[in-house]
Amino acid sequence: MNKITRCAIGAAALYLGSAEPSLGATNCNLANGVKHVFHLTFDNVHLRRDMPNVPSDLEQIPSLLDFLQDNGVILNNHHTPLISHTADDIITAVTGVYGARHGQPVANTYGQFDSKNPDFVHNVSSFTYWTTKTPNGTPAMIDEKGKNAPAPWVVYTRAGCDVGAFSVNTQVLENTGLDGAAIFGGTSAAPNFPTQATDDAQFFALPGKDKGGNFINDQGLAVPDADFLGIAIHCAQGSALCSAKNGGAPDLLPDEPGGYNGFNALFGNVLVAPAINPGHTLQVTINTEDVNDIVTPVTITRPYVNDVFGNPITDDFGTPGFPTGFDPAPEQSLGYVEQLYEAGVQIVYLYIEDAHDRHSKVPFASDLAFGPGEAGYVKQLQDFEKAFHQFFADLDDPNSRLHKAGVTRQNTLFIVTTDENDHFAGSRQPQAACDGVNTPCTYAHVGEIDADLGRILATETGNTTPFFLHFDDAPNVYIHGNPGRTSPVARQFARDLAKLTTTSLITGNTDMLTKHLADPVEEDFLHMVTSDPARTPNITDFGNDDYFFEAFGDTTPCNQPDGGFVCFVENNGFAWNHGDFQKQITHNWAAVVGPGVQPDRDGTDVFTDHTDLRPTLLSLLGLGDDYDHDGRAIFEIMRRDAIPHEIREHLDTAERMAHLLKAINAPLGPLGVRTLEMSTTALASNDTNDATYNRIENELLDVTKRRNAIASQMLSMLEDSTFDGKAFNEAKAQGLINAAEGLLDEALGTGDARE
Repeated sequence: MNKITRCAIGAAALYLGSAEPSLGATNCNLANGVKHVFHLTFDNVHLRRDMPNVPSDLEQIPSLLDFLQDNGVILNNHHTPLISHTADDIITAVTGVYGARHGQPVANTYGQFDSKNPDFVHNVSSFTYWTTKTPNGTPAMIDEKGKNAPAPWVVYTRAGCDVGAFSVNTQVLENTGLDGAAIFGGTSAAPNFPTQATDDAQFFALPGKDKGGNFINDQGLAVPDADFLGIAIHCAQGSALCSAKNGGAPDLLPDEPGGYNGFNALFGNVLVAPAINPGHTLQVTINTEDVNDIVTPVTITRPYVNDVFGNPITDDFGTPGFPTGFDPAPEQSLGYVEQLYEAGVQIVYLYIEDAHDRHSKVPFASDLAFGPGEAGYVKQLQDFEKAFHQFFADLDDPNSRLHKAGVTRQNTLFIVTTDENDHFAGSRQPQAACDGVNTPCTYAHVGEIDADLGRILATETGNTTPFFLHFDDAPNVYIHGNPGRTSPVARQFARDLAKLTTTSLITGNTDMLTKHLADPVEEDFLHMVTSDPARTPNITDFGNDDYFFEAFGDTTPCNQPDGGFVCFVENNGFAWNHGDFQKQITHNWAAVVGPGVQPDRDGTDVFTDHTDLRPTLLSLLGLGDDYDHDGRAIFEIMRRDAIPHEIREHLDTAERMAHLLKAINAPLGPLGVRTLEMSTTALASNDTNDATYNRIENELLDVTKRRNAIASQMLSMLEDSTFDGKAFNEAKAQGLINAAEGLLDEALGTGDARE
């Protein structure tokens, strides 16, 4: 049991000066009159209603919803990649490439077979800094060539712009060990943190447990996290913000195409806050505890940044710095964004927590999840509304620091999306009539069903094959020894997964636990196979979305107690499942507002996914990456004069080709949906000589080869004309359109489902 030591916080802010914030880069020139970029990713904030009578998340944040509808376009037929999770979804959106080319198609953790012992599988976090390596020594962010993938901020800093990131994975430090060493040198146990933060050493040295094995020093040990995690500025060359005086460290990207030398970055609140909010510090008292339970108060002084309401941003213990747990509230993220803009940062990426989990800022408070329209859920959305109302008021107030820094609605390009959508794992209806806002909802069941896959397999099929599982609604199986996909052990494992059933603890109905199956053949079609074969799952089990699958190496039959985890248990701490393939999870939304965008209150139903956001953003900014994207610029939402000239001259054909590109290349496009169905039939089959499996897998290999050939040419044409001004070849485009239509017709048996 944790021993909690409460903090005594010095309440008064110590204003050590009144200097204006440092100026950032001054040579940032963007197209279409854009001066600033606001790129927000929500964690599971919903456009559509989860219960018919309960207003959706966005309906309960009218300041944001009205702004998006009245000034831009909401893409209401937008999709995630597969697998649909926070880490890979954010990376896909900010890079414009699928996981096969950025290294994180399975998230928020993934398995990696040990390079020396394939019977051992590492459990690797997808939340890591861009240049951190995996346990096998390969880049975590690995591209198709086996190199560290190109970083998403480089296109901006090379163009003379500064880039701020708040709680956006891979662009900030996610931990003080491996990530700290990747940035500052040293070892994961002792990174070489800069001199401005040397007093953190005492907190790194604190014991984590007492003699009885109880956790201690939650407050003290959290100080380095508050200091270093979650916040960064990647600067243009010569920007004063990232000077050595401010603690700027070399922004090292050794594999970056074309080289990347002479660029600095700031990492962590302890370095960023003094640069953008100079002269403002708070004194706090940290109660540290040693192995003998002796408490020693330590008083420290820390810089801070204000939230949108003027309150210092702190962790859950009151220490100024990054909020605890990478779940920042809207007022915290938006407050940091405002001060980044005020300090001259032009491009800002930010992340905001979901509203359906219980986000008490008191350490170790109840972590029960909410159902749609429950009182706590509605209250948190009211807090979201207050924060966004204040942010837009600051944008419009001519006397605000933000407005005086030249940041307005009119000169800022907004990209707003959510990492994925969710399925509510709970009762199908509230216990009584309700709308949430006026009458709170309650539910008999709120919580996913946690399922021990190892015990269930042993009980229902007798299969006790050792394996490592990436815990998820759509779990990934890494069979010990990493057998080939056609091996008897892999084939039997897939067949057995396809058989599993149970009686639902939520509905009382009989549930099939497996909905779809993929092995490396279909995973490759879905852009899930990276250049590091050690992280390719043997099987991906797209499961029933009421369930969260786990495995602990236990094969005790479910009808026998083992003193540990039972086979099925309703977990009321988690009720919003994602990662899977279901429409409720993968059909999310995005919005684009600002210069160059044609407002459309009704939105657009054109099919898009996260890979399309990056090329759309860069096209509107007049910038281009040094790699080709997997998505395409969404011309349908642009003013005609903002559409690149070569595309504009051939717009009908370019849009038709772009639609077909998504139809054959997007994991949730009609071809991806069909191949996943085919894969499931193949892996579940059990006939003589595995004839059905071999036939369908060969068909999938052929479809993937043909898809890749068509899609690569389409992408090359669109990239060349969008970013390089190359002539658009109508005849070639029409040939590719015909080829894509033919592929779809063969796979689907009809031409009606292409759009």
